[in-house]
Amino acid sequence: MMAESQSEFASLIDRYAKADGVHATPIPRVFLVRSARPTLPLHTLYEPAVCIIAQGRKQAILGDAVYVYDRDKYLVISVDVPVVGQIIDASEAAPYLCLRLDLDVATLGTLLLDAGPAPSGLAPAPALSLSSVTPELIGAVLRLLRLLDTPGDIPVLAPLAEREILFRLLRGDQTAKLREIALGDSKLRQINRAIGLIKENYRETFRIEDLSDVARMSASALHSHFKSVTAMSPLQFQKQLRLQEARRLMLQGLCDAATASHSVGYTSPSQFSREYRRLFGLPPQRDIARLKTFPDGFIAA
Repeated sequence: MMAESQSEFASLIDRYAKADGVHATPIPRVFLVRSARPTLPLHTLYEPAVCIIAQGRKQAILGDAVYVYDRDKYLVISVDVPVVGQIIDASEAAPYLCLRLDLDVATLGTLLLDAGPAPSGLAPAPALSLSSVTPELIGAVLRLLRLLDTPGDIPVLAPLAEREILFRLLRGDQTAKLREIALGDSKLRQINRAIGLIKENYRETFRIEDLSDVARMSASALHSHFKSVTAMSPLQFQKQLRLQEARRLMLQGLCDAATASHSVGYTSPSQFSREYRRLFGLPPQRDIARLKTFPDGFIAA
């Protein structure tokens, strides 16, 4: 039965994601991903979501931790975090096929109202985690994806299917993490406020005191919890955002390295070049030339 459900899951994604890439759907927060070949390692910003693979295999690297997921394991992302993602198992005959459901805090919150109290004061876990796929979860996913065949049903039935998926996640071993995402007074939400401030002002120099104020915790607690979740310090987080944005600008041909470095907040082109090479492995010009020969390497989910 599980094998038949997995086969239908792959068939539905294959039907609605004909080309390689990330495809939005008429269902809010639902994206379909396809790749007919393995990809380059891609530095990208993951946002809170659950990624469930129907076919193929992918890995995501956060700090020193490597998360490998496939049709038997799904990935949950709790906060915006820079990672290195790479599709490692895909072919023309058996392309990588994945569903990404962006997590809606309001929907999670309503599901938690009847779930009872949760332990308080726990340190937040790393932003990425894996869990085993269950028949019940795949069944809920199929009910959601089948609505693509009847678009007129989506406004009424999609929210119900989404709630069922989240309910299945809450019934598994992701309960603590999903509570952290949804509850306004959790340490994860406090860290997420600091992440939001960095994202909004990544070009500007920040003071740790400013992040502490918005997160409503001490500087030492912020630094400790921030690193527990993202595997990096706030300054390293900002640096990765700057370098990823500069890379995007250059890859799209919008500017050269000097202009890109200035536009993302660097005042020293030599420092930009050093840090760019440290993160991406090559200096800017050579890295962009290499990436332009691998257009399919940029599949981010």
